[in-house]
Amino acid sequence: MTSLLDLKSSVLRQVQRSQSLRSRREPSPSASSPSTHCPDPLPLRFSIAGPAEAKHRHVVFSCAFIPDRISRRELDLLYEEALYTVVNRVGVASPEYVTSEEDLFAYLLKVFDMGEEEHDITLQKVQQSKRATFSLRVSVMKAKNLLAKDANGYSDPYCMLGILLGQSPREPEEKKDRKFSFRKRKEKLEKRSSTKEVLAARCIQVTEVKPETLNPVWDEHFVFEIDDVHNDLLHLDIWDHDDDVSVAEACKKLNEVSGLRGMGRYFKQIAKSVRSNGSASSGSEENADDFLGCINIPLHEIPVVGHDTWFKLEPRSSASKVQGECYLMVKLFTSQRDTSLSKRDSNVSIHKKLLTQILEYEHDEVQREPYNWNGQVSPPACTVLTHHAVQTDLSPLQQAIIRWQCYSSHHRTQRVCYSLLLRLLRTIDAEWDPPAVRGDLERQLSDSFRLYTEHCLCLMKNMRQVFPCTSPAAITRYELMLRGIGYMQNMRAFKTVCPLRNELHLDIITAVKKGTAEWYESIIAQYKPEHGTMEEQLKRLVQVVDAVCADVQRAQTIYNKLFYSAVKVDFFSNSYRQMEKLVADDINVAMERVCGTLEQESSRLTQTMGETIFELFMSLKILKGFREFLPLKDAKMLALTGFHNWFKSSIHKWLQIVHERSCDRIRRAVDMDKLEPVQEAKHSSSAVEVTECFSQVREIWFQLAWPDSAGAFIFVTRLTDNFCSEAVCYSEMITRKIERNQLGRDHKSFTVQLCIALNNTEHVRVFLGHLPRDLDWQGVEQAMEESCGAEGKEQVYKALNGQLYNMDLDLQREAKRLITLLTDKMLPELRRYIQHISLSPDSINNDDAVSPLMKYLDNTMVILMETLVKENLARVLQSMWELLLQMILDTIAENRGVQVEFYNRFQYTVETLLQFFHAKGDGLVLEDMKSGDYKVLDEELRLNKCPSFELIEQYFLEKISQQRTLKHTRFGRISVKCYYDAPEQRLTVEILHAADIIALDANGLSDPFIIVELCPHHLFPMAKSQRTQVKLKTLHPVFDELFHFHVSPEQYRHRFACLTFTVMDYDWLSTNDFAGEAVAPLSDFCWPGRPNASAAGKSVAPVILHLSRNKPSEKPIMRMLDARIADKEAQEFVRRLKEIEKSMEEE
Repeated sequence: MTSLLDLKSSVLRQVQRSQSLRSRREPSPSASSPSTHCPDPLPLRFSIAGPAEAKHRHVVFSCAFIPDRISRRELDLLYEEALYTVVNRVGVASPEYVTSEEDLFAYLLKVFDMGEEEHDITLQKVQQSKRATFSLRVSVMKAKNLLAKDANGYSDPYCMLGILLGQSPREPEEKKDRKFSFRKRKEKLEKRSSTKEVLAARCIQVTEVKPETLNPVWDEHFVFEIDDVHNDLLHLDIWDHDDDVSVAEACKKLNEVSGLRGMGRYFKQIAKSVRSNGSASSGSEENADDFLGCINIPLHEIPVVGHDTWFKLEPRSSASKVQGECYLMVKLFTSQRDTSLSKRDSNVSIHKKLLTQILEYEHDEVQREPYNWNGQVSPPACTVLTHHAVQTDLSPLQQAIIRWQCYSSHHRTQRVCYSLLLRLLRTIDAEWDPPAVRGDLERQLSDSFRLYTEHCLCLMKNMRQVFPCTSPAAITRYELMLRGIGYMQNMRAFKTVCPLRNELHLDIITAVKKGTAEWYESIIAQYKPEHGTMEEQLKRLVQVVDAVCADVQRAQTIYNKLFYSAVKVDFFSNSYRQMEKLVADDINVAMERVCGTLEQESSRLTQTMGETIFELFMSLKILKGFREFLPLKDAKMLALTGFHNWFKSSIHKWLQIVHERSCDRIRRAVDMDKLEPVQEAKHSSSAVEVTECFSQVREIWFQLAWPDSAGAFIFVTRLTDNFCSEAVCYSEMITRKIERNQLGRDHKSFTVQLCIALNNTEHVRVFLGHLPRDLDWQGVEQAMEESCGAEGKEQVYKALNGQLYNMDLDLQREAKRLITLLTDKMLPELRRYIQHISLSPDSINNDDAVSPLMKYLDNTMVILMETLVKENLARVLQSMWELLLQMILDTIAENRGVQVEFYNRFQYTVETLLQFFHAKGDGLVLEDMKSGDYKVLDEELRLNKCPSFELIEQYFLEKISQQRTLKHTRFGRISVKCYYDAPEQRLTVEILHAADIIALDANGLSDPFIIVELCPHHLFPMAKSQRTQVKLKTLHPVFDELFHFHVSPEQYRHRFACLTFTVMDYDWLSTNDFAGEAVAPLSDFCWPGRPNASAAGKSVAPVILHLSRNKPSEKPIMRMLDARIADKEAQEFVRRLKEIEKSMEEE
């Protein structure tokens, strides 16, 4: 070991005195790229472009930049370069590459359009030129899982690598299995010609030592010049560094020595120091470097694009123990080329020209959909381009930039797939290394970005023609283009080479706005809304607005998503704001002309123009509705904000036209109506037509959606009034039609038609009952409340509900008119059947007497139930019920004083009719039927069946009931005190005074006295009437008189038992005048427990009784008793009442 250290020290001293040999260390592959990659694999040839894009090619070409064509001279030089590349191919080709030299020559002939003779001349020149000189770039990246050689369980690895001179194919076969070593072999050196002595391992290089690791990372790069690319070999050793001055330092200096002699002996000592993996000397030579493994790579086995992979470490001999792998990047390239272009132009420029020429040829060869080429090139093209890039040592970044420049430039004249361009941009971004892009390459990349951006902005401006929404393929292309632009503006490369274009989104917005304005002008030029009559101009404006709405719809649903996701630009907002302003300016001017014309007295809005104005309004409303998709800050103060005001006067005239058309439509519907039910309904065709007409008008109002609350109130009021008047007009017309049709028709057919007419009116009435909901009255009320307060809301409520209420009254009136027609038709038959019941003898059974009437009603009910809707059936039944009640009342009135059996029969008739019309709950409601005339009739029948005494008792009960309700009458009042002595059965009555008696004498006063008596007389047959003294000439007499009556408990217990106080005016020469009367029930004084019936009854407070002066003949009981001529009691009672009434008449 001592001799080895002495030898190393000697070498180091010589190195310090010597000059450097040629060798170089290369920078990181990110700067000069240790490997050259084939272009990204491209998809098979296909196209997603549609016919629409081909149709608009002229738009694209107008945006395109057409580069200058290459000269023939330049083409010849480029052809020479291509042939030189083919002739000097090295490396193992991939399966997809073309290996045949003849096939590659044949392909290049077609690409460059060369003749055979020209080809032969150029090829001969290439073959006679100097062969290309190759170099090898090796990048030692890292290793893993190395063997641990140190006591701490780690190693301090470093690599030693160089090119070993390979054996020629003529050398003995037995040396083939021999392991390589860094030694000089005389046999090989003698076979090589050299002007100076050559080292056994050419330019041996050593990496840095990585202490204490089994997974070192070096990332160091070296370049070796190659003499024989087909036979030389790359050899790499990995050692464990173990002393301060090791083989590593010696070898690092070795390549700096020039003209050094005896180096073969030095490498022999190195080889000896590592035999058997250091096992033989590990005990005696503690500072020797340990061998960790080696790698041998023959250069002719390196692929065209180089190695970029892990290599397994190999032992030097069978006794060596190694493990682990080393990651290497190895690539061959030419360091010197003997072509005209290579002596003049840069490798980047030459490769760009070659790729451009091949792209033009390849694209021309595309047979199917050439306007959407995916950039796929043929295998010969890929082979030539890859070999040239490898030979000229183009880095992946340089290749990516060249491909981008060529494809993007080619795209401006002939379209390629945008996904290809986007992929090329991503490749640049992935490989980007700013220090590697300087000078011309940076300028060219900047120009390519600028030209492509301008081209895309031009396409954006004309996107409606180039990328129509009708073509899904075009939209897909547009999305890819926007993604490419969006990706480009965020690329590090773009920000570096185009630092001034940091606001690309502003350029996009400008292009969008300019394109929108130009598109709108093209629409105006297409429809020419300024030509023709006013009506024609409006129709053309409708077409313009509809086209704008369709474009805005596409902007919102399709384009906006593309722009926002790709370039973060709100396409819809920018496009819509500009489009809306352009439309508003044109429509405003047009509507000013229209309104000015309509305001003239001689001008009348025609139906066609009204419809056109409505269409224009609706189109503008749709356009304005798109503002909901704008950001909140952009949705305010747009040009169409108050566009409805332009149409105010037109809408008023249009509503009048709608009303007139509706009336004409209703009139025609009534004329054509055959009053036959439609399908399963119970109304006829005219009712359907009327409600359909109303529905259409209502739908039109919904579409208008008038935004102004005050204007909406006016229009809703107008519409409601139109609806109501049209409904009433319809009901009147249908009624008149029924009246005209009743002549000459049988009862059944007329009844059916009349029922259908009733149903028609009801159908329309029910439909209009939904107007508050259909016309959103509540919304109008709220809007008016917000603008005018509670008074505005109240005004809306009263106005609209008043209209609806009046309409309902009118329709019910017409319905009653129709029902009257129906009942009038039934009246003769009903009278006949009622008369039959009235004249039926007592011997006939009640059922037999009523049967004809009920049979007639049953037949009529069948017709009514089949033809009437439920509501109308109830109305008709109610009318028939009321009619029958009145007819029975009239019959009873005509037959007073007859036998009780007469009233019993009609009582039975009424009960039968009651059950018939109730129909077990399916007909009229019992509570409703038992009101009004029914109560009168029921009372009439009940009373007529009573004896006279009961009628008189009923008379006094009514008087008592009436007395309790009297308060402050104009006939005055009396003050009395009544108390009852139960043991004596004596009722004492004190008449104290009276007040405000009516004046019955000429002097304005009266001579009042009071008659007091117990009633009714048949209950108190022994009681005599008593009277007070006459008080002359006073209206406020004071009597203070006392009267006694005998009253038994059996008498005062009757509810009708009472005291009557009759105030009379005394006359000397004529009959006394009746001034008023009052009654007091005995139950108030005589019942046990009453204060008046106790021992302290005399001290009770007086009772004030108000007087009344009713004519007795007005009471039904009076008429009933008067009709009972044979009843003396009844006649006597009536006589007394008639005397009182007579005195009232004389007065």
